[in-house]
Amino acid sequence: MGPACSIEVLGSGTSVGIPTIGCRCRVCGSDDPRDSRLRTSILVQLSDGADQRNIVIDTSPDFRQQALRSGFRRLDALLFTHDHADHIMGLDDVRPFNYGRRDRIPAYASPSTLKSLRRVFPYAFSGQATHAGGVPRLEAIPVGHRPIRLFGVDFLPIHVLHGRKPILGFRFGAAAYVTDQTVLSPEAKAQLSGLDVLFLGALRHHPHPTHSTVGEAVALAAELRPRRAFFTHMCHELPHAATVRELPSGMTLAYDGLRITVGV
Repeated sequence: MGPACSIEVLGSGTSVGIPTIGCRCRVCGSDDPRDSRLRTSILVQLSDGADQRNIVIDTSPDFRQQALRSGFRRLDALLFTHDHADHIMGLDDVRPFNYGRRDRIPAYASPSTLKSLRRVFPYAFSGQATHAGGVPRLEAIPVGHRPIRLFGVDFLPIHVLHGRKPILGFRFGAAAYVTDQTVLSPEAKAQLSGLDVLFLGALRHHPHPTHSTVGEAVALAAELRPRRAFFTHMCHELPHAATVRELPSGMTLAYDGLRITVGV
Protein backbone atom coordinates (compact mmCIF):
# COMPACT_ATOMS: atom_id res chain seq x y z
CA MET A 1 0.00 0.00 0.00
CA GLY A 2 1.41 3.39 -1.02
CA PRO A 3 1.58 6.58 1.02
CA ALA A 4 -1.50 8.66 1.75
CA CYS A 5 -1.74 11.75 -0.43
CA SER A 6 -3.41 15.08 0.16
CA ILE A 7 -3.46 18.18 -2.00
CA GLU A 8 -3.79 21.71 -0.66
CA VAL A 9 -4.52 24.58 -3.01
CA LEU A 10 -2.06 27.30 -2.01
CA GLY A 11 -3.32 29.68 -4.67
CA SER A 12 -6.02 29.58 -7.35
CA GLY A 13 -5.74 32.99 -8.97
CA THR A 14 -4.42 34.37 -12.21
CA SER A 15 -1.17 36.31 -12.60
CA VAL A 16 -2.33 39.52 -10.85
CA GLY A 17 -4.15 37.78 -8.00
CA ILE A 18 -7.59 38.57 -6.60
CA PRO A 19 -8.37 41.22 -5.41
CA THR A 20 -6.59 42.94 -8.25
CA ILE A 21 -4.78 46.19 -7.53
CA GLY A 22 -6.98 49.19 -8.25
CA CYS A 23 -10.09 47.14 -9.10
CA ARG A 24 -13.51 47.73 -7.54
CA CYS A 25 -15.44 44.91 -9.21
CA ARG A 26 -17.79 42.70 -7.19
CA VAL A 27 -15.30 39.83 -6.99
CA CYS A 28 -12.38 41.99 -5.88
CA GLY A 29 -14.65 43.53 -3.23
CA SER A 30 -16.33 40.25 -2.27
CA ASP A 31 -16.60 39.13 1.35
CA ASP A 32 -16.64 35.48 0.25
CA PRO A 33 -13.15 34.18 1.20
CA ARG A 34 -13.23 31.88 -1.83
CA ASP A 35 -13.08 34.97 -4.07
CA SER A 36 -9.67 35.95 -2.63
CA ARG A 37 -7.14 34.17 -4.83
CA LEU A 38 -3.38 34.18 -4.45
CA ARG A 39 -1.28 33.20 -7.44
CA THR A 40 -1.60 29.58 -8.54
CA SER A 41 0.25 26.81 -6.70
CA ILE A 42 -0.43 23.56 -4.85
CA LEU A 43 1.12 21.57 -2.02
CA VAL A 44 1.21 17.78 -2.34
CA GLN A 45 1.68 15.98 0.97
CA LEU A 46 2.68 12.31 1.04
CA SER A 47 2.35 10.56 4.39
CA ASP A 48 3.61 7.12 5.32
CA GLY A 49 3.00 6.58 9.00
CA ALA A 50 4.85 9.24 10.97
CA ASP A 51 6.85 10.42 7.95
CA GLN A 52 5.39 13.25 5.83
CA ARG A 53 6.91 14.69 2.68
CA ASN A 54 5.93 18.05 1.18
CA ILE A 55 6.14 18.81 -2.53
CA VAL A 56 5.23 22.23 -3.93
CA ILE A 57 4.27 22.76 -7.55
CA ASP A 58 5.28 26.31 -8.56
CA THR A 59 6.58 29.02 -6.24
CA SER A 60 4.25 31.91 -6.90
CA PRO A 61 5.03 35.51 -5.88
CA ASP A 62 2.77 34.79 -2.87
CA PHE A 63 4.79 31.76 -1.72
CA ARG A 64 5.78 33.21 1.67
CA GLN A 65 2.18 34.05 2.53
CA GLN A 66 1.00 30.69 1.25
CA ALA A 67 3.54 28.73 3.29
CA LEU A 68 2.74 30.64 6.46
CA ARG A 69 -0.99 30.17 5.98
CA SER A 70 -0.64 26.48 5.26
CA GLY A 71 1.77 25.92 8.14
CA PHE A 72 4.02 23.30 6.57
CA ARG A 73 7.49 23.34 8.11
CA ARG A 74 9.59 21.35 5.67
CA LEU A 75 9.95 21.31 1.92
CA ASP A 76 11.19 18.14 0.26
CA ALA A 77 10.91 18.92 -3.47
CA LEU A 78 9.83 21.56 -5.96
CA LEU A 79 8.18 20.97 -9.32
CA PHE A 80 7.72 23.74 -11.88
CA THR A 81 5.16 23.88 -14.68
CA HIS A 82 6.88 26.76 -16.51
CA ASP A 83 8.87 29.95 -16.05
CA HIS A 84 6.28 32.73 -16.14
CA ALA A 85 6.64 35.22 -13.29
CA ASP A 86 3.46 34.19 -11.49
CA HIS A 87 4.82 30.63 -11.22
CA ILE A 88 8.44 31.22 -10.15
CA MET A 89 8.94 34.60 -8.50
CA GLY A 90 8.50 33.38 -4.92
CA LEU A 91 11.50 31.09 -5.21
CA ASP A 92 13.75 33.20 -2.95
CA ASP A 93 11.33 32.60 -0.07
CA VAL A 94 12.21 28.91 -0.13
CA ARG A 95 15.42 29.64 1.78
CA PRO A 96 14.07 29.17 5.34
CA PHE A 97 13.39 25.56 4.37
CA ASN A 98 17.15 25.16 3.81
CA TYR A 99 17.98 26.23 7.35
CA GLY A 100 19.34 23.34 9.36
CA ARG A 101 19.77 20.95 6.44
CA ARG A 102 22.92 20.17 4.50
CA ASP A 103 21.40 18.74 1.37
CA ARG A 104 19.93 20.82 -1.42
CA ILE A 105 16.21 20.84 -2.12
CA PRO A 106 15.62 19.21 -5.52
CA ALA A 107 13.92 21.47 -8.10
CA TYR A 108 12.45 19.67 -11.11
CA ALA A 109 11.62 21.57 -14.30
CA SER A 110 12.03 21.46 -18.05
CA PRO A 111 15.47 22.50 -19.35
CA SER A 112 14.09 25.83 -20.58
CA THR A 113 12.47 26.59 -17.22
CA LEU A 114 15.68 25.66 -15.38
CA LYS A 115 17.57 28.05 -17.65
CA SER A 116 15.22 30.85 -16.62
CA LEU A 117 15.45 29.94 -12.94
CA ARG A 118 19.25 29.98 -13.09
CA ARG A 119 19.18 33.38 -14.81
CA VAL A 120 16.79 34.99 -12.31
CA PHE A 121 18.04 33.20 -9.18
CA PRO A 122 21.67 32.22 -9.93
CA TYR A 123 22.60 32.18 -6.26
CA ALA A 124 19.99 29.52 -5.51
CA PHE A 125 21.83 27.00 -7.64
CA SER A 126 25.43 28.06 -7.00
CA GLY A 127 25.03 27.35 -3.31
CA GLN A 128 27.27 30.28 -2.40
CA ALA A 129 25.96 32.39 0.47
CA THR A 130 26.07 36.04 -0.56
CA HIS A 131 24.63 37.71 2.54
CA ALA A 132 23.99 36.99 6.20
CA GLY A 133 20.41 35.89 5.60
CA GLY A 134 21.50 32.97 3.47
CA VAL A 135 20.17 31.81 0.11
CA PRO A 136 18.06 28.96 -1.19
CA ARG A 137 20.17 25.89 -1.90
CA LEU A 138 18.56 23.99 -4.75
CA GLU A 139 19.55 21.12 -6.99
CA ALA A 140 18.40 21.67 -10.58
CA ILE A 141 17.05 18.46 -12.11
CA PRO A 142 15.86 18.56 -15.74
CA VAL A 143 12.54 16.95 -16.59
CA GLY A 144 11.85 15.18 -19.86
CA HIS A 145 9.20 12.54 -20.45
CA ARG A 146 10.11 9.97 -17.83
CA PRO A 147 8.34 9.80 -14.46
CA ILE A 148 9.99 11.47 -11.49
CA ARG A 149 10.13 9.12 -8.51
CA LEU A 150 9.51 11.04 -5.29
CA PHE A 151 9.13 9.30 -1.97
CA GLY A 152 7.54 6.19 -3.43
CA VAL A 153 5.27 7.97 -5.92
CA ASP A 154 5.80 8.56 -9.65
CA PHE A 155 5.15 12.09 -10.89
CA LEU A 156 4.60 11.82 -14.64
CA PRO A 157 5.33 15.00 -16.66
CA ILE A 158 2.41 15.90 -18.94
CA HIS A 159 3.52 18.01 -21.91
CA VAL A 160 0.89 20.57 -22.93
CA LEU A 161 0.76 23.94 -24.67
CA HIS A 162 0.15 27.31 -23.01
CA GLY A 163 -0.70 29.21 -26.18
CA ARG A 164 2.44 28.43 -28.22
CA LYS A 165 4.60 27.79 -25.17
CA PRO A 166 5.35 24.18 -24.14
CA ILE A 167 4.75 23.71 -20.41
CA LEU A 168 4.33 20.83 -18.00
CA GLY A 169 1.55 19.37 -15.93
CA PHE A 170 2.05 16.45 -13.57
CA ARG A 171 0.18 13.24 -12.87
CA PHE A 172 0.73 11.45 -9.57
CA GLY A 173 -1.30 8.34 -8.91
CA ALA A 174 -4.98 9.08 -9.49
CA ALA A 175 -4.47 12.86 -9.48
CA ALA A 176 -3.14 15.32 -12.03
CA TYR A 177 -2.36 19.02 -11.97
CA VAL A 178 -2.49 20.98 -15.23
CA THR A 179 -2.74 24.75 -15.36
CA ASP A 180 -2.43 27.47 -18.02
CA GLN A 181 -3.19 24.90 -20.71
CA THR A 182 -4.76 25.58 -24.09
CA VAL A 183 -3.91 22.52 -26.19
CA LEU A 184 -3.51 18.88 -25.13
CA SER A 185 -2.17 16.31 -27.55
CA PRO A 186 -3.76 12.86 -27.87
CA GLU A 187 -0.80 11.50 -25.89
CA ALA A 188 -1.37 13.97 -23.06
CA LYS A 189 -5.06 13.14 -22.97
CA ALA A 190 -4.27 9.44 -22.75
CA GLN A 191 -1.94 10.15 -19.82
CA LEU A 192 -4.80 11.92 -18.04
CA SER A 193 -7.31 9.09 -18.29
CA GLY A 194 -8.69 7.20 -15.31
CA LEU A 195 -8.23 10.00 -12.79
CA ASP A 196 -9.92 10.58 -9.48
CA VAL A 197 -8.87 14.24 -9.32
CA LEU A 198 -7.93 16.59 -12.18
CA PHE A 199 -6.96 20.23 -11.88
CA LEU A 200 -7.30 22.36 -15.02
CA GLY A 201 -6.78 26.04 -15.71
CA ALA A 202 -9.98 28.00 -16.43
CA LEU A 203 -9.24 31.71 -16.69
CA ARG A 204 -12.61 33.27 -17.55
CA HIS A 205 -15.65 32.90 -19.81
CA HIS A 206 -14.56 34.81 -22.91
CA PRO A 207 -11.64 33.64 -25.06
CA HIS A 208 -8.00 34.27 -24.27
CA PRO A 209 -5.06 33.48 -26.59
CA THR A 210 -3.03 31.55 -24.01
CA HIS A 211 -5.55 30.21 -21.48
CA SER A 212 -8.60 27.96 -21.58
CA THR A 213 -11.98 29.45 -20.88
CA VAL A 214 -14.36 27.90 -18.37
CA GLY A 215 -16.30 26.37 -21.26
CA GLU A 216 -13.15 24.89 -22.78
CA ALA A 217 -12.07 23.49 -19.42
CA VAL A 218 -15.52 21.98 -18.89
CA ALA A 219 -15.40 20.36 -22.33
CA LEU A 220 -11.92 18.97 -21.66
CA ALA A 221 -12.93 17.61 -18.27
CA ALA A 222 -16.01 16.00 -19.83
CA GLU A 223 -13.76 14.33 -22.40
CA LEU A 224 -11.19 13.12 -19.86
CA ARG A 225 -13.88 12.07 -17.35
CA PRO A 226 -12.12 12.34 -13.98
CA ARG A 227 -14.29 11.59 -10.97
CA ARG A 228 -13.65 15.13 -9.67
CA ALA A 229 -12.50 18.16 -11.68
CA PHE A 230 -11.26 21.37 -10.06
CA PHE A 231 -10.67 24.54 -12.07
CA THR A 232 -7.90 26.95 -11.10
CA HIS A 233 -5.90 30.00 -12.31
CA MET A 234 -9.06 32.13 -12.37
CA CYS A 235 -9.43 35.86 -12.86
CA HIS A 236 -11.82 38.28 -11.17
CA GLU A 237 -14.53 37.72 -13.75
CA LEU A 238 -15.53 34.46 -12.02
CA PRO A 239 -17.40 34.89 -8.72
CA HIS A 240 -16.99 31.60 -6.89
CA ALA A 241 -20.54 30.82 -5.74
CA ALA A 242 -22.31 31.95 -8.92
CA THR A 243 -19.85 30.15 -11.21
CA VAL A 244 -20.00 26.88 -9.27
CA ARG A 245 -23.80 26.82 -9.54
CA GLU A 246 -23.48 26.77 -13.34
CA LEU A 247 -20.95 23.93 -13.57
CA PRO A 248 -21.83 20.32 -14.37
CA SER A 249 -21.90 17.70 -11.66
CA GLY A 250 -18.44 16.58 -10.62
CA MET A 251 -16.83 19.90 -11.61
CA THR A 252 -16.17 22.88 -9.38
CA LEU A 253 -13.84 25.82 -8.83
CA ALA A 254 -10.82 25.35 -6.61
CA TYR A 255 -10.22 27.92 -3.92
CA ASP A 256 -7.30 28.90 -1.70
CA GLY A 257 -7.02 26.58 1.27
CA LEU A 258 -8.99 23.74 -0.32
CA ARG A 259 -7.69 20.35 0.87
CA ILE A 260 -8.55 17.05 -0.76
CA THR A 261 -7.29 13.50 -0.47
CA VAL A 262 -6.50 11.23 -3.39
CA GLY A 263 -5.14 7.76 -3.99
CA VAL A 264 -1.61 7.26 -5.28
